Amino acid sequence: MESSAAESLPLPTWNRLPPWLRRQLPAGNADHFTARVIDDLQLETVCESAKCPNRMECWSAKTATFMILGDVCTRPCGFCSVKKGKTAALEADEPERVAEAAARLGLAHVVITSVTRDDLDDGGAEHFHRSVLAVRERTGASVEVLTPDFINNFAAVDRVVAAAPEVFNHNTETVPRLYPKVRGRKSDYRWTLALLRRVKSQNSAIKIKSGLMLGLGETRDELLDTLCDLRDAGCDYLTLGQYLQPSLEHLPVARYVPPEEFDELGTLAKAIGFKKVASGPFVRSSYHARDMAEDDAP
Repeated sequence: MESSAAESLPLPTWNRLPPWLRRQLPAGNADHFTARVIDDLQLETVCESAKCPNRMECWSAKTATFMILGDVCTRPCGFCSVKKGKTAALEADEPERVAEAAARLGLAHVVITSVTRDDLDDGGAEHFHRSVLAVRERTGASVEVLTPDFINNFAAVDRVVAAAPEVFNHNTETVPRLYPKVRGRKSDYRWTLALLRRVKSQNSAIKIKSGLMLGLGETRDELLDTLCDLRDAGCDYLTLGQYLQPSLEHLPVARYVPPEEFDELGTLAKAIGFKKVASGPFVRSSYHARDMAEDDAP
């Protein structure tokens, strides 16, 4: 499909945002409570590490996405602001600290993600397993995992599935053509689909979720083909959000997608068969995750 006229316009500077991407900070200081809990328990969150634009909103609502396995990633993805470099040893008590944080924050739905740890034989799967069980035992909350790809390691995928999280999320991030540029050459689109199929085949009760960033140079046809692939792989829930360049060292934004186009894509995704869809400029993989996970009924 031909690129749209908007894609051919001169690109704005990296920090000059269109009006729909400007937002007011939430009133009050409830986010300080969340920050204190996280600091006290010496935990990492993807909210801070990935410079999420929704951090203040989520923390003000006393919720956060916990990031386990350290704060240093082994993959040089072109879109992500999480630190790269030498990783640290795993902290054996981290699952219990995550569970304690969830209890203090009163969370009914807990999202656990991680950096990618290619240096670990299981990619950190056992740590995910223990974290899910610890949260469930301490709080009774439902749990959503947002995992790395555990490239070519079905045993690692199965270990996370064995903990029976209510939602298993693995982000596709972009269309297949852009995988090498966006996710790096070690990531594989075909493996992403295989991972999602594996989870569904191992436990059909687990809801499968994936998400994509828009504005990286994908075409509409590529995007719709990818959505069909995800649905065929058993994906139940979908998130679509705008890619925002974290710094000048990261991939530039190719296009800012207007809100009405996100609305249209969300409608198309539901027509394809996704049970729940969140589509909008500020949508991120764990944004309002509890709302998506609650019930499939309209």
